[in-house]
Amino acid sequence: MGDDSRRAAGGDAHTPVMPAEVLELLAVREGGRYVDGTVGAGGHARMICAGMGSSGRLLGLDVDAAALAEAGRRLEEWRRQVTLVRENFAEIGQVAQRLGFRPVDGVLLDLGPSSMQLDDARRGFSFMRKGPLDMRMDARSGRTAAQIVNEASEEELVRLLREYGEERAARRIARAIVRERERAPIEDTPRLAEIVVRARGGRRGRTHPATNVFRALRMAVNDEAANLERGLEGALEVLAGGGRLVVISFQSFEDRMVKDCFRAHAGRWESLQGGGRRRIVKEPEVRILTRRPLRPGADEVRSNPRARSALVRAVERVA
Repeated sequence: MGDDSRRAAGGDAHTPVMPAEVLELLAVREGGRYVDGTVGAGGHARMICAGMGSSGRLLGLDVDAAALAEAGRRLEEWRRQVTLVRENFAEIGQVAQRLGFRPVDGVLLDLGPSSMQLDDARRGFSFMRKGPLDMRMDARSGRTAAQIVNEASEEELVRLLREYGEERAARRIARAIVRERERAPIEDTPRLAEIVVRARGGRRGRTHPATNVFRALRMAVNDEAANLERGLEGALEVLAGGGRLVVISFQSFEDRMVKDCFRAHAGRWESLQGGGRRRIVKEPEVRILTRRPLRPGADEVRSNPRARSALVRAVERVA
């Protein structure tokens, strides 16, 4: 999950977001089988393990080797019941098939960079820390943010900033980036942040002017939109009847994708020309558990500011 507004300073980096709501929606039970598609440091996974008892099983996925190592340490108590795999949650269906880990009773997806990634200046996710413009969740693959910033055309930058960052000043910022990189390559987080601040006319309000730009670059670097689309479909595919999918997002772009996917699978009514209606359903059929996304309460935001922008949606697969 750099969107520094999502996980601002304060709160433990390992503190799971909206733990009570997530556990209730997942309906974790003893002996169940669950997938944490974005296991990170294992915060939510520990709660799931505690609820599934000695006969339950958990499959945890993450592309970040450091996160998996930390999750392994924090889940040591359940090591015989937990399988950790270095893989993107977009491949959840294939991984579950390969390991014979399907159908499952619940899947959890916690979107965006982890707190560990945001807090590590070397990863380049945050404009609040000086580091290289990297932003790769998986260090083995893909372009870095520096490559995009220094090589993409102005039009491509505008598209990325508008589509992924929902940035109103996309054109102005893209022009400033192109102009500045002609003087010298843009290679670290402070320089890019300062370019954005100047392009937007300085700092005003609580949100840093570079928030949308860093988020857009991070999503482009990690192909997050395409991975989310595939991951949602894969997660629904591996659910057993009555199984539940819970998704935590932190920005409106992702939340809309989740909402649209859930609505498509829940089905809709279509009017017929000759009168009457028919129900259009995309398999597998699901029941929406959250008509509106759940948000953290004031007490949680005070104790864990990292949860401030969280949005939680869930569906249940119809048996």
